[in-house]
Parts: sequence; C-alpha cells; structure tokens
Amino acid sequence: MPEDNNSVVIENLVKRFGDFVAVDNINLAIRKGEVFGFLGPNGAGKSTTIRMLCGLLTPTSGRARVAGHDVGREPEAVRQNIGYMSQKFSLYNDLTVIENIRLFAGLYSVPSSQLKERIEWALEMADLKGQENQLTATLPGGWKQRLALGCAVLHKPPVIFLDEPTSGVDPISRRRFWDLIHHMAGEGVTVFVTTHYMEEAEYCNRLALIFRGKIVAEGTPSELKRKSMEGELLLVECEPLGTAVEVLQSAPDVIDAAVFGNALHLVVRDAATAVPQVKQYLSERNITVGRVEQIRPSLEDVFVSLTTVRDARKERTA
Repeated sequence: MPEDNNSVVIENLVKRFGDFVAVDNINLAIRKGEVFGFLGPNGAGKSTTIRMLCGLLTPTSGRARVAGHDVGREPEAVRQNIGYMSQKFSLYNDLTVIENIRLFAGLYSVPSSQLKERIEWALEMADLKGQENQLTATLPGGWKQRLALGCAVLHKPPVIFLDEPTSGVDPISRRRFWDLIHHMAGEGVTVFVTTHYMEEAEYCNRLALIFRGKIVAEGTPSELKRKSMEGELLLVECEPLGTAVEVLQSAPDVIDAAVFGNALHLVVRDAATAVPQVKQYLSERNITVGRVEQIRPSLEDVFVSLTTVRDARKERTA
C-alpha cells in the first residue's frame, strides 16, 4: 500500500452482515491535509465505512490503514490517532462546558503538561470563553457543534472523521464550522467528512460518491460535475410540473426527469437535439412550455443521475 503522503489508504475493503454486503470492495487514498467528502444516501455504506476506519468494526476482507495503523490488526492504535465527531455531537448534555472538555481530555489521554493549553485552545476555538460553567444542554446548536469539534481534537490527532457534523445547525454556524475545518486542514490535519448537504460538498478538496456499498464516482467537485454526468442537462420551465415530469419519463432520448424548485431538470443524451424535441413533446400533450435550455449540472444533479442510471440498469438485469 503506498502511504508516503496518504493519511488514509483503503484497499478492496468489504463488510458483510450475513448475506448483505454493506461495503463492496472499495478503494480510496486520502492525502495528508485533505478535506475529503464522502457522499451517499442513507444505507449506502457511509457509516459502516467510517466505523471500520475508526477501528470500531472489523472488515470482512480487504485492508485499510489510518495514520499508519491497520484498522483490522491495530484498532486501539487507530483510535488513539483519530478524532471522531458524529451528528449528535458526542457531548454529555448534563455536564458543563469545562467538564466536557476535561472528560474528553482524559479519554484521549492528553498529557497533563499540555492540558491547560489544550483547554484554552478548545474554549477559544469554540468561542466559549466566559461560558465554561454553562450547562452543555443549554447551548445553541452552533456552539455545541464547535465544542464537540474542540473535544474531538483535544489530543491533536492527524486524522478526524466527521459524520454529518452540520446536521441541524443554522447556515451561519455551518459556514463558520467549515472555516474551522479548512483552518485545521491548512495545519496538516486530514478531514474525512460525510454530509447530505450538496452545497457543503463544494467545500471539499475531493469527493467520493457511494451507492449501495460501491464507489460510483470520485474526484474534485468540478471534475465530478464535468465528467460524471451520464448525459447532458436541460432546465425546463413548464406548467403543470407534476404532469410534465410524468410524461417526460417516457420521452425519446430522456434519461431522467426530476423537479428542481419551480422547474424541471432533464437528463438527455444530446442537449442540442433534445431542446426542440422536448418543447414539441410537451406542447403536444397540452403542457405550457417556457424556457428550455442546457445548464451546467450541480453536484446534486450528478449524484441523482449516477444513482438513477444504476437503479435503471439493475431493474433491466433483474
């Protein structure tokens, strides 16, 4: 396994639960100081992968190394070299801010000689100076989030895993949290993050899209939008939307149709040919057509397209 500049290396990793394959032969290499996004719907295998990488779940086959340690053979060493933060923030609500920080410092074996400095750092980073004795349960969501991050990295781990870390917090707190993430990455920390917010995926250096346990695409956000779309994308403004999306599913050369806001996004084989055909097809079915034009896909479009195409293929081969 080449690891000279990689903090996480995954090779043919598989996890089965009986006959169910949760993670299906995945391969990834994540560089030091990289913010790596791991995207997928519920049940795709994201959490199972993270649990293996954190040394909490033994792989069925394949290998993975995190911060130089084998997750199957050295799970305790892995756990000592990572930080982990879940969407529930992993905090004890019945403890005060300072009690939570001290508790996690003990759990992560922060040396007593560094304890004062690390506590000060966590309070500063979370913007909680003067709030040390406040009960954690009473903190606003964004404050809790920053406190949880501070607790997860008190021991200065080289790799941190963030599982849906911004779920349930307001947009301003979410953006500030990402500023903290990029600051840590700038200091050489590797960040492995799952998110279901597609706009957040744009903040990652690279992404992997996982669907039904398999990696279906990998690259930078711009690469994925440029190369991973199976077809071209049209914006279609029409009324009524519900009827239009239904009839377009069976239109010639249409791969997929979906409602996006007050318009449709249509995946087609060739945009130039499809524009006049779509206008005619809808008009013939008494649907009022406005603007129809080719647009650049978003990450959400790419992901929907990739998963839809794979679902269609599975149905055809079933």
